Amino acid sequence: MKYDVIVLGSGPGGYVTAIRASQLGLKTAIIERESLGGICLNWGCIPTKALLKSANVFDYINHASDYGINVTKAEADFTGIVKRSRDVAEGMSKGVTFLLKKNKVDVIMGSGKILPGKKLEVTNNKGTTQILEAPHIIIATGARSRVLPNLQQDGKKIIGYREAMTLKKLPEKMVVVGSGAIGVEFAYFYNSIGTEVTVVEYQNRIVPVEDKDVSKQLERSFKKQGIKVKTSSEVLSVDTSGNGCVVNVKTKKGEEKIECDIVLSAVGVVANIENIGLEDVGIVTDAGKIIVDDFYATNIPGYYAIGDCVPGAALAHVASAEGIICVEKIAGKSPEALDYGNIPGCTYCSPEVASVGMTEAAAKDAGYEVKVGNFPFSASGKASAAGHKDGFVKLIFDAKYGELLGGHMIGANVTEMVAELVAVRKLETTGHEIIKTVHPHPTLSEAVMEAAAAAYEEVIHL
Repeated sequence: MKYDVIVLGSGPGGYVTAIRASQLGLKTAIIERESLGGICLNWGCIPTKALLKSANVFDYINHASDYGINVTKAEADFTGIVKRSRDVAEGMSKGVTFLLKKNKVDVIMGSGKILPGKKLEVTNNKGTTQILEAPHIIIATGARSRVLPNLQQDGKKIIGYREAMTLKKLPEKMVVVGSGAIGVEFAYFYNSIGTEVTVVEYQNRIVPVEDKDVSKQLERSFKKQGIKVKTSSEVLSVDTSGNGCVVNVKTKKGEEKIECDIVLSAVGVVANIENIGLEDVGIVTDAGKIIVDDFYATNIPGYYAIGDCVPGAALAHVASAEGIICVEKIAGKSPEALDYGNIPGCTYCSPEVASVGMTEAAAKDAGYEVKVGNFPFSASGKASAAGHKDGFVKLIFDAKYGELLGGHMIGANVTEMVAELVAVRKLETTGHEIIKTVHPHPTLSEAVMEAAAAAYEEVIHL
């Protein structure tokens, strides 16, 4: 079987890559060992958002009286919530199947292993193997939940994100270890539908990659919702010998034991690069990632890698962008290298978190003289009308040239707003130009204009 391009892995990096390759006239095959769409569509981005939407709806019902609506007591049907999430994921996976077929990409189910000589071996679930050949083989094998030595996952009491999406019953108490996007999203979800949740974070603040003001606001909001937050804390061990778990945590005040039903390990991901033939081909790796150039070529001609298995942010939209750049380069186009300084990050807890570019601290550390504007949603008419006043928009500008160095948002629906800031940075728009860009009223997006105005002491509504 000969192709122009073979893609190993069908996540948001792999399937987008395969479709773009086919659009460019390249005969393309994609290899998948489990489900089309990969982790993102089946066990990550999409089904988690379905769970979070159910939690969001439940929140609205429980606070209906705030909007002048009286309802009888609502109950969360945990089994029904999980089923809806799985149905959404299944629907999206079918959508990927349709797109690949529409774009004439050959789908080959099985486990793939790259071989020297620009070949790839595929073994199906019956043990039958076949050899594929292509001058261009792209590795897009993604990542999985990281397992710590003192937090070994058993899939029952100590679980990762996959098990967290399909528990048979709602736990009464849960400890979430790690407060990155996965950790805080599940903390919000489970707390919202009735679980007593404690978040344990090793760093001195939750969502530690975000601007420190965002971390402070999210911690305040979480505590208001009833989520317990322990920062500068470390899980030393978990005793699972009883009916539940006893978590031994080292905190700033000393060691303490927390009893719970389930421990969710959300301490990051690790790339899936084992047993796929890298060593046989001679492809160089470092710190668990495949080393590539600006256009995702490895050190061995004809082999490429994108997504979570290469250095950079492990985000679906990053993987998709990398894959498109990779195949456009293969096809003889002239794509720009990806600007990793202008990648938006989104976290879908409540309030939502979204950001792009430098934090205030990073900008100052880089030597910039900065202007900082902050506009709280408590001053937004739309946020007040919607009943979601927690949060703010914070913008950091280079004082010399007016360049937007970074934007940081926390509040309702901010994940839908951050793309404006990504475009602003891409187009090198200045702070004054943002101020003079008329934003519709009343909208949450007005907060972007107001934050820019606040940086230049022109703000009206503060």
